[in-house]
Amino acid sequence: MKKRIIYLALIFILTMVLSLTGYIFIIYAGEYVIDNKKLVMNSATKLVNQDGEVITKLFLENRELVTISEIPDHVEQAFISVEDTRFYKHHGIDVRAILRALSRDIMARSKVEGGSTITQQLAKNIFLTDEKTLLRKTKELIIAINLEKKYSKQELLEMYLNRIYFGHGAYGVQAASKLYFNKDVTELTVEEGALLAAIPKAPSNYSPILHPEKSKQRRDLVISLMEEKGYMTAEEAVRFQGKTLKLNVQQLSKDPYLMTYVDMVFEEASEKYSLSNEELLRGGYTITVPMDKELQRIAFELFQNEEYFPGTDENAEGAFVLLDNKSGGVLAAIGGRSYVQKGLNRVNVKRQPGSTIKPLAVYGPAMEEKALEPYSLLVDKRLSYGEYEPKNYNDIYKNEITMYDAIVESANAPAVWTLDQMGVETGKKYLSKSGISIPDKGLSIALGGLKEGISPLDMTIAYRAFAAEGKMIQPHTIYKIVDRQGKIVGEADKSETDVFSKQTAWYMTRMLEGVVEEGTATAGKYSGALAGKTGTTNVSFNEKAIKDAWFVGFTPSVVGAIWMGYDSTDENHYLKNGSSYPTKLFKDILEKAVTEKEMTFKAPSDVTELESPIRLTEVNDLEADFSFKPFRFFTVKLKWTPSQDERVQYRVYEKRADSVKLIETVTGVGFLELGNVNIFSAPTYYVVPYNPQTKREGKQSNTVQPQLF
Repeated sequence: MKKRIIYLALIFILTMVLSLTGYIFIIYAGEYVIDNKKLVMNSATKLVNQDGEVITKLFLENRELVTISEIPDHVEQAFISVEDTRFYKHHGIDVRAILRALSRDIMARSKVEGGSTITQQLAKNIFLTDEKTLLRKTKELIIAINLEKKYSKQELLEMYLNRIYFGHGAYGVQAASKLYFNKDVTELTVEEGALLAAIPKAPSNYSPILHPEKSKQRRDLVISLMEEKGYMTAEEAVRFQGKTLKLNVQQLSKDPYLMTYVDMVFEEASEKYSLSNEELLRGGYTITVPMDKELQRIAFELFQNEEYFPGTDENAEGAFVLLDNKSGGVLAAIGGRSYVQKGLNRVNVKRQPGSTIKPLAVYGPAMEEKALEPYSLLVDKRLSYGEYEPKNYNDIYKNEITMYDAIVESANAPAVWTLDQMGVETGKKYLSKSGISIPDKGLSIALGGLKEGISPLDMTIAYRAFAAEGKMIQPHTIYKIVDRQGKIVGEADKSETDVFSKQTAWYMTRMLEGVVEEGTATAGKYSGALAGKTGTTNVSFNEKAIKDAWFVGFTPSVVGAIWMGYDSTDENHYLKNGSSYPTKLFKDILEKAVTEKEMTFKAPSDVTELESPIRLTEVNDLEADFSFKPFRFFTVKLKWTPSQDERVQYRVYEKRADSVKLIETVTGVGFLELGNVNIFSAPTYYVVPYNPQTKREGKQSNTVQPQLF
């Protein structure tokens, strides 16, 4: 008896030692197997507008993390009922469940029931592969026990509910709730929570989108299990099972119209905030962007219309970017008609700007340097500057022309003459202040003939100075980035730098309005206030072929640019028409997308307004008659048809055999009386209209000599 007791005691001690050794092994093995970095879940980054509305998501796995406190009790109960009824009673391994599953498998002679706990499922999903081996199962048990040791039940359940896959790209209960019901998990009803709990066992088979009948059957099973576990009464279970599947599916489509903008967000996050593409896809950030989603969509759709792109084939390309004048935020961006993700973003590709550079490199600087004003007269002649001989596009020259008209008509000769008078370095200085650096040193700068060119985005940034009282701002596609803990990672820099004075910017705005109203940018229709400049560049092999076509313009609220052309222009690939096409497309985008159109530009309070140009009309109906008036003897009455512009002055000249004399100037009227005229030697008269803006006379009228009879 004594030996038996000793033998049993030794067995007991050995068993305890082995158990303790095994436990210690499990603990240490678990510490070795568990990689805490793997517990950090990928979650989707959201792009939202400034009202917080989700525009799209960026993700490797579409997941939005929620805390266990945000998940309603009835949702937790649904998952526990169907996945692990003894979750709160076991320590990672449920021996009862394993034995029950084993007995049912034996009776059925096949595997019909699993015995894995929620903790084991976590262990498998996070740390292990899907291989079916004894070693993998052993690792699963070891990890599960250690997870239970390190984390509370609530923490484990939170991990589980945030990690599991619900089909259609949705990971975690919050993403699933948004996908199937378009609501937060906090708002889920009992039957909705039961439906979500029904899916993870086989997301494809139990998808309520693809297999609604199967999904409802599985949901009703979950409700029955909840009733069995005491989470609801039988009456409640029957009522919940009687409800239909009421889905409100909100799948995030990969809209092609967003691709350019999303890529620009990726690029800006990397360059400004050192966030890699991978980090954005897995980090669960909330990125507030200035995008106008409707404007972005409309621009994309119009870019697909071949009628706007007059190329030799259907492969003519284009780029469009639009900024908010006030903040510099990018409202819309199209990197090309055939843009592909991570492809060539033509918004950033340098092109020959043509005449769109004239306000930036020539006329704006000339006004800023006090050398010229809007109605200063420029030389408009075909001149040679060494080997460089610029020509007007129509080869017509007026000898002299106002800056206003030179801009409106996009005359080339006066632009080059002005840059020559002002100095190339002065023009380049203002380009540099506008953020444009060029290696060119010749007068061809005046016409946009550059070695490297300027991108549509840089042109837009530069024109923003005219729209914003002479100040430049750096654009941004990211207004603010917040991480998953709510910490601000970065915000856009909205600081401004001076390029032009308010007065120069305002004068230029008025002149560029003239371009749209009566100049080269009259094509198309926009019902609000718009200012802008066209530009084209040609090729040497065909005088009718266009390489680049531009419109850069702004309203009181937005500024943007459209470029059209081919990525590579050759004898078979060129535009057959010029700047009227991007001008019309720009206007059509704004007309369709902007609901509240501002009808006028508002001048800053401390600038001088620019009068509209005075246009002289010829006088060819001058008449002269004698009349007799007491004390004035014979009087000559001159009469002609005046211009409708009452600012026009008329100089009246008296001509005799040996002299011509200016005798009177009248303003805005078409008559003049001259007293005490000798009827026997009456002179002849003529009238010349005079422009007080340019200080230049117009054409002489017909001459008349008053006759008594």
